[in-house]
Amino acid sequence: MSDVLERSIAGRSLSIQVGKYAQQAHGAVAVQYGNTVVLVTACVSSEPREGVDFVPLTVDYEERLYAAGKIPGSFIRREGRPTEEAVITSRLIDRSLRPLLSKEFHNDIQVVATVLSVDQENDPDICALIGASAALTLSDIPFFGPISAIHVGYIDDALVVNPTLPQMEDSLLDLIVASNKENVVMMEAGAREVSEEILLEAIKLGHDVNQEIIELQEELRRIYGKAKVEIKSKEIAPELSSQIASILGGRLSQVLEEPEKLQREKALTSLKEEARDKLADSFSEDEINFTFETQLRAAVREKILQTKRHLDGRQTKGIRPINCEVGILPRTHGSGLFARGETQVLTITTLGSTSREQLLDGLGLEETKRFMHHYNFPPFSTGEVKRIGATGRREIGHGALVERAIAPVLPSEDDFPYTIRLVSEVLSSHGSTSMASACASALSLMDAGVPIKASVAGIAMGLVTGKDKDYVVLTDIVGVEDAYGDMDFKVAGTARGLTALQLDIKLQGIDYGILAEALSQAREARLAILGKMSSAISASRSELSPYAPRMYEMTIDQSKIGSVIGPGGRVIRSIIDETKTTIDIKNDGTVLVGSPNEEAAQKAIKIIEDLTREVEQGEVYTGKVTRLFNFGAMVEILPGKEGLVHISELANHHVPQVEDVVKVGDEVMVKVIGIDNSGRINLSRKAVFEGLSRVPGAQVKDSSTPGHPREKFVHPHGKGERRGNYKK
Repeated sequence: MSDVLERSIAGRSLSIQVGKYAQQAHGAVAVQYGNTVVLVTACVSSEPREGVDFVPLTVDYEERLYAAGKIPGSFIRREGRPTEEAVITSRLIDRSLRPLLSKEFHNDIQVVATVLSVDQENDPDICALIGASAALTLSDIPFFGPISAIHVGYIDDALVVNPTLPQMEDSLLDLIVASNKENVVMMEAGAREVSEEILLEAIKLGHDVNQEIIELQEELRRIYGKAKVEIKSKEIAPELSSQIASILGGRLSQVLEEPEKLQREKALTSLKEEARDKLADSFSEDEINFTFETQLRAAVREKILQTKRHLDGRQTKGIRPINCEVGILPRTHGSGLFARGETQVLTITTLGSTSREQLLDGLGLEETKRFMHHYNFPPFSTGEVKRIGATGRREIGHGALVERAIAPVLPSEDDFPYTIRLVSEVLSSHGSTSMASACASALSLMDAGVPIKASVAGIAMGLVTGKDKDYVVLTDIVGVEDAYGDMDFKVAGTARGLTALQLDIKLQGIDYGILAEALSQAREARLAILGKMSSAISASRSELSPYAPRMYEMTIDQSKIGSVIGPGGRVIRSIIDETKTTIDIKNDGTVLVGSPNEEAAQKAIKIIEDLTREVEQGEVYTGKVTRLFNFGAMVEILPGKEGLVHISELANHHVPQVEDVVKVGDEVMVKVIGIDNSGRINLSRKAVFEGLSRVPGAQVKDSSTPGHPREKFVHPHGKGERRGNYKK
């Protein structure tokens, strides 16, 4: 039986349909908002996965280009690996659902969101997230939902719920708020230097609007919801817990105070191995490991709550030592090294022509991307040995977060006509490499001479909660505080305001007041880090790297674009091959010529100017003889434009044969003496001689005149007597 329930959200109908599609899935809904439709299914394995201590959740966001009436641009004309946008949306859904799934439920869960229709006004990402919540809510999978998510924009000094994609181009904020009935469970935002106050208002608004969609899902659950699978809690044997506590004694607390990551991990491994050796005869390895991790987590949290300090002894607002350097790589266009404690990131800037923009084969409005940030996390950054393979979802997600943080401060394409690529190489990891990448990216851009509007810094905030509403908000968390804490809140921005944030929690919701406190601490930290960064470089360099291409802009008549490109692009390719430059032509006739070598760029510009110039009567040109006839010679005076020099116009004397004066390949100076209605051009070399004869000391300079280094025809002495070719 099929049923549809709907609500009006921001003046548009949002509906959830059940019972029509994918009946064999454990939960399936079709969510429609405007004319955007996403089918979301949830399935669970019949047996738990052995040996896992986490929620085995997989989220796949499947973009189908038919949804936007597009055919894929790949050779095989079908969708291949997920786009970056699809990966980011998958992570968005995963991060929202995971805190509300029991850690004790170890059956594999798969959520698949398939985009069926896109109107390019309503973003399918929130439809997918709402659908994922609804599918889990209706299924027998244990899920502490439902949840909902919406976009909040800030347009013309007002907050806007679910602005359309075209409206987002004018929005200073794009915030996604996911929440349950009580609190926020996930946030992600890109912004153009908005204040913390505006952001907090947007969070409130988003949470309030989400309640309508949550009520809609609860109504569906009452009608169609299945009974949830019972969760079997994993119990710890009291004797095992007490024996491990006895073995550890006070040593665990001492180990946690070790400031160096590798030394602490080595000591923890040693303690765990000691416990295994002493208890192996009585308990299984899984039981020992689980109990040890439980006590370690409790010890970390208790120490932070009791001392109101970081594990390494820092005050809650303390930031680890910061070091910044720029210009450390000699041949790159720009480089910046940022280190905060044991976290170290090197970011490299590369500038290219606009033809190097990334082509996007997705469902959005944009078809190209001018700015790219790529994030690499090699195994040596954590002192491990692992296989280096394809870029993972984590790397794509971190790269996109930094991209959002940096994009608002970049110059416009009109002011800086370059494609910009940043690559952040994580050299050492111990707490928020993504926010270190944001800092290193700003340093690298300024080192490259990219005129950014302001420097950007980022910080990761943590949280540990206890009984009776006790909690500690931590600035600049390290890895163990992230692993055993309750929050990873990444906040980036300039001195003026926020440019990006990302909230992940392990709780089933986070209080609004804690978010406000974390944002306030993050601002203090951001300003402090910006101060440290300014000591390395305070503004963009006035000159680009000598190895970066210089872009030269010129404008041609739109009707001449075809002349520069040529049939099948042959002309423009020949110019690029000859001059070793890059050439980009826009539809409005703007031409960008790029090259690190000014001479090469000017050569390309001259060729383009000649290709697009109109032949003018009375003008003198230096052209090349292309063909000979018994009645004259054809001379190419501009690329692709030839004219006829009649034999009577070849010289200021009688010419018996054309070959006596010129031959193919000669460069000659000629004057345009006529252009007929059909565009045929008549040229005269004699007119050049006559014109220059009136100027004292002037002479014709072409390869057919006396004095040229090659053998050329010289007018014979006597009347019409041919003497042949001589050197002067």
